[in-house]
Amino acid sequence: MAEMGSKGVTAGKIASNVQKKLTRAQEKVLQKLGKADETKDEQFEQCVQNFNKQLTEGTRLQKDLRTYLASVKAMHEASKKLNECLQEVYEPDWPGRDEANKIAENNDLLWMDYHQKLVDQALLTMDTYLGQFPDIKSRIAKRGRKLVDYDSARHHYESLQTAKKKDEAKIAKAEEELIKAQKVFEEMNVDLQEELPSLWNSRVGFYVNTFQSIAGLEENFHKEMSKLNQNLNDVLVCLEKQHGSNTFTVKAQPRKKTKLFSRLRRKKNSDNAPAKGNKSPSPPPDGSPATTPEIRVNHETEPASGATAGATIPKSPSQPAEASEVAGGTQPAAGAQEPGERAASEAASSSLPAVVVETFSATVNGTVEGSSGAGRLDLPPGFMFKVQAQHDYTATDTDELQLKAGDVVLVIPFQNPEEQDEGWLMGVKESDWNEHKELEKCRGVFPENFTERVQ
Repeated sequence: MAEMGSKGVTAGKIASNVQKKLTRAQEKVLQKLGKADETKDEQFEQCVQNFNKQLTEGTRLQKDLRTYLASVKAMHEASKKLNECLQEVYEPDWPGRDEANKIAENNDLLWMDYHQKLVDQALLTMDTYLGQFPDIKSRIAKRGRKLVDYDSARHHYESLQTAKKKDEAKIAKAEEELIKAQKVFEEMNVDLQEELPSLWNSRVGFYVNTFQSIAGLEENFHKEMSKLNQNLNDVLVCLEKQHGSNTFTVKAQPRKKTKLFSRLRRKKNSDNAPAKGNKSPSPPPDGSPATTPEIRVNHETEPASGATAGATIPKSPSQPAEASEVAGGTQPAAGAQEPGERAASEAASSSLPAVVVETFSATVNGTVEGSSGAGRLDLPPGFMFKVQAQHDYTATDTDELQLKAGDVVLVIPFQNPEEQDEGWLMGVKESDWNEHKELEKCRGVFPENFTERVQ
């Protein structure tokens, strides 16, 4: 007991508290059962509802504000990492390196300042605002207990007064306890009746100040950040101007097959070497007169001096010898052809390149003028269309063309279609063809995506 007394707690105090709890519990049970009336204050109950709503809204605002601050911090870290990446890739010889580093430093300081001001002007204010709610909530709960004590004392006093045998001493004591309970309750009730409405009305000004602070800080932050971003953009524009040709490199599709000309040379050597027991001569290399015979078409209705009388059409590298032989003679009339001869003629025509077949057909029908036929003679055998280089291309193999932007290339078919890789064309630069007129020296493959068709 001495130990309990040293702490300010006595057995009588403990017994008194236990008795109060039992009395309150009994009173609440009687009130719920309707055997005892309950003192009610509807105005105060409305204030309590407002208080609980205000506490809920404030708690949510505090939570969302902490989430916002966490997001700002995460954005700060992400921005810092992004600027560190820029500093790492920014090579020492690039213009504006020091300016870019300075912008990154200012960017980091701006994020730190923004975050700290949000903490000072919004979060700490929010914490102070919510700091008053726990005490008021505790006082509201205590007031509720004192109200139960008051009702219990009132009911006890009334029961003694209405008893058949009145005990004046007990009545006097009960009256004294009733007055004491009423005084304690009313003191707490009056204070809360003043504070709760005032606290409820204060929420408007608090919300206004809080969101004004956040909006103002965010506005200033974005203004300063906009300036830094503009400065960084200017630095990068300067870098782009000095290295504009290297901003984007067009890449050719990879070539999966072996070197084209190496295979052609091996094929040519094997073709030139006579086989054992084979007495017939081997066909000459592609491009020789034997493989590019002239095709002459004579028209009896036109004079011999006409341009079309001597027009010639070079043989495509892929044209069979049979097609050349058929085309070498005078074209018979369609009605005079035998079925077998007509089929052979159609097969020969289908094996010719489109340009050769078209020219051949036009010449037979007598529609090609002298100037047009002569123009065809200036193009390489099998010419299909023209392209113009849009980007520089550096040859990486001996069978590739070296291109400069603006070069015109005359596209010709591959001698063996199986030699063609996807995305690559065979051709000869127009300037080289006009100068040398030799395919073997000038032709080569090139990436199609580096060029654009012009004709």
